[in-house]
Amino acid sequence: MDLRIFTEPQQGASYDTLLTVAKATEDLGFDAFFRSDHYVPMGSADGLPGPTDAWITLAGLARETKRIRLGTLMTAGTFRLPGVLAIQVAQVDQMSGGRVELGLGAGWFEEEHKAYGIPFPKDKFARLEEQLAIVTGLWATEVGKTFSYDGTYYQLTDSPALPKPAQAKVPVLIGGHGATRTPRLAARYADEFNMPFASIGDSERQFGRVRAAAEAAGRRADDLVYSNALVVCVGKDDAEVARRAAVIGRQVDELKANGLAGSPAEVVDKIGRYGAIGASRIYLQVLDLHDLEHLDLISSQVQSQLG
Repeated sequence: MDLRIFTEPQQGASYDTLLTVAKATEDLGFDAFFRSDHYVPMGSADGLPGPTDAWITLAGLARETKRIRLGTLMTAGTFRLPGVLAIQVAQVDQMSGGRVELGLGAGWFEEEHKAYGIPFPKDKFARLEEQLAIVTGLWATEVGKTFSYDGTYYQLTDSPALPKPAQAKVPVLIGGHGATRTPRLAARYADEFNMPFASIGDSERQFGRVRAAAEAAGRRADDLVYSNALVVCVGKDDAEVARRAAVIGRQVDELKANGLAGSPAEVVDKIGRYGAIGASRIYLQVLDLHDLEHLDLISSQVQSQLG
């Protein structure tokens, strides 16, 4: 089971804070550092000192880290034109020596679009499908050849399809709860399917839909990695769990029901139950980015037991 650290910087984090967490992620043996792609905080957070851009952040971290994978859950398709996104991700992949992964979603948070003047189209999912076709098509085009695309929303004519990523293939992540279109899109484009903030039962059902869609598309279901994203709150005793829950404004019982919370043994057990239904990777949503002792505890007493 791979454990990855997943951050929500829109809730309030500077680049320096993210760099500190990313370096701790690497030093403590976690597999990857991922971040959300949002510009406005959610809930009661003030978001200070203000938003950081996902791909500018990852470009910086690409030069400041050496081993961990770097990526997004999920880049908002509404924020970037697909041709520009392909260039950005390829460049950051080169900067990192081939450690980048692209999670790409349709975008959903209307308030941040209004706040920063970003168009919020109604037909986001259809646009996402074209975006995936363009980004992956640009990367797959042989050097010296051109790429063209004539879609409903995007048209590219004789693109040089440069630059190329350092990796032969940048892993693409697709996720979500949709029962029909999401599995179909994952079957066509994804290297990994991520089920965010879902129960074991809901995850098992969605994994099954994605596996069936992959096989219907002529792929082996096991060609995809299946993962979950879950909030994490671990403590060496009940008092520490309660203290960490209070800092992030959550209740312990709710965190235990909907995330990975409690003692290291409790969290290891629940991760094992996700593993039993097919998950081989967990994105740990860490909401208090100043509590590096939390990461150390997870590394020493949870990750160490997962092999």
